Amino acid sequence: MNASQMGSMIKPVVIVGEQPLSIEDVVAVARNECRVALPETNAWRELIQRGADFLDQLLADEGVIYGVTTGYGDSCLVEIPMHQVHELPLHLSRFHGCGLGENLDLITARAVVVTRLCSLARGYSGVSLALLERLVWMLNENVIPVIPSEGSVGASGDLTPLSYIAGALVGERDVYDQDQSRVVPIAQVYVEKGLQPLTLRPKEGLALMNGTAVMTAIACLNYKKAEQISLASTLITALNVWALEGNPSHFDEVLFAQKPHQGQQQIAQQLRVWLNSEVQTAHQSPRLQDRYSLRCAPHIIGVFEDSKTWLRQFIENELNSSNDNPLIDPIHLRVLHGGHFYGGHIAQAMDSLKIMIANIADLMDRQMAQLVDHKMNHGLPRNLTGSSADRLPLNHGFKAVQIGVSAWTAEALKNTLAASIFSRSTECHNQDKVSMGTIAARDATRVITLTQQVLAALCCASVQAVHLKGVESKLSPTLQAFVAWTLQSFALLEEDRPLQTELQQIIDRFDNFELFNQFVDQA
Repeated sequence: MNASQMGSMIKPVVIVGEQPLSIEDVVAVARNECRVALPETNAWRELIQRGADFLDQLLADEGVIYGVTTGYGDSCLVEIPMHQVHELPLHLSRFHGCGLGENLDLITARAVVVTRLCSLARGYSGVSLALLERLVWMLNENVIPVIPSEGSVGASGDLTPLSYIAGALVGERDVYDQDQSRVVPIAQVYVEKGLQPLTLRPKEGLALMNGTAVMTAIACLNYKKAEQISLASTLITALNVWALEGNPSHFDEVLFAQKPHQGQQQIAQQLRVWLNSEVQTAHQSPRLQDRYSLRCAPHIIGVFEDSKTWLRQFIENELNSSNDNPLIDPIHLRVLHGGHFYGGHIAQAMDSLKIMIANIADLMDRQMAQLVDHKMNHGLPRNLTGSSADRLPLNHGFKAVQIGVSAWTAEALKNTLAASIFSRSTECHNQDKVSMGTIAARDATRVITLTQQVLAALCCASVQAVHLKGVESKLSPTLQAFVAWTLQSFALLEEDRPLQTELQQIIDRFDNFELFNQFVDQA
């Protein structure tokens, strides 16, 4: 047994089908930190088989079923001859193969596959056990479809991007094989592994594609990254209160008890603990009230913290829903036509999330402006340069980094316009009101990426500032640990040098959830 096989054996397993999945389950599968399995219970397997058998019976009775014996969308009045019914799913996957834009990265594409599996494994989509098993195989073997990011209006679900999963199952399209560096035709992988492409049963193409898996998968990843942004911005704020000789009484417990937003109160509590207020008070400036970017940090970061409950509810409800059309009721043996492919809840969640996160980027941008400006930084050197006195005229420290922070923040703010209000009537006016949920989720991802860039710069600048202020030894253990975490990728700046590589290393560590994993217990 090789090391790879041994590693896969000891991974935890996520069972998909009977119990709801969490955002954390999706993220763990997306990051290939666990394997996936289907339930072994007879009750679940009988439920799946009952739905598939019911569809077979309807076909045998020559019943009219949307997307099975009819065309799709506006073509629903077009009857499909019975001898062509089995070709229809293949045509659906093929004519939707028009996605463009950057491809989803491997982690996001894995999140999409497990999200779609979660919906189909609920048993109300009429798919076969063989289809579900092939999706599990894709995840466990890390053979993941290459999915273009653009081309969905979020109803009838993520048709075009999800067609790349359907296409891969039938032996068409490309996949990431083992890692993101290798893109190969799925047909080649099937040959190498001795497998036959799947033949989609009637409705299975529609079941795979007519749902909200892409937007929901992206939303799961965005939610977890947003949690880390909240944590990082609070740690940075605490450092900057020290660096700027701020007033810790702004986070007083009695003060915050008078405004009972629990998330906001939690951020204030973290700042109180991390600032070690008794020590820090002796080093504050005579300024009675700090500028808003310090004083109001809990009020800004706290908006996200107070929204986490409903954001999680929206995302996880969508994740654990049957959201294709029509649904196949395996209990009462009915075909249910509806609109569960509509991604309105994810659209609202992501449009709201990107505003919250962009506001945190703007908060950090304002703190950065204070740090580098000698007129308001309480005695810190211009632009936080750490050079000696004789080299001071030559060095410019964080001057350009502050410009970069301003640019990244401006772009984040620009991307906050709600996508959901830009519904377009499509598909011969059959899809005449659509959610734009996938665009909202992609916008939120971009805002998160830009905010991570801002945070990486603030990590370095804030650590530099407390060093220049000479207060490292007075920091609480949590803040000392955060300084050490940053210094793993950043060397204190004395002479000017390019900082791109160091900033990118911190961003990459954000993407790996390093900060969250190390500091979440202290938060």
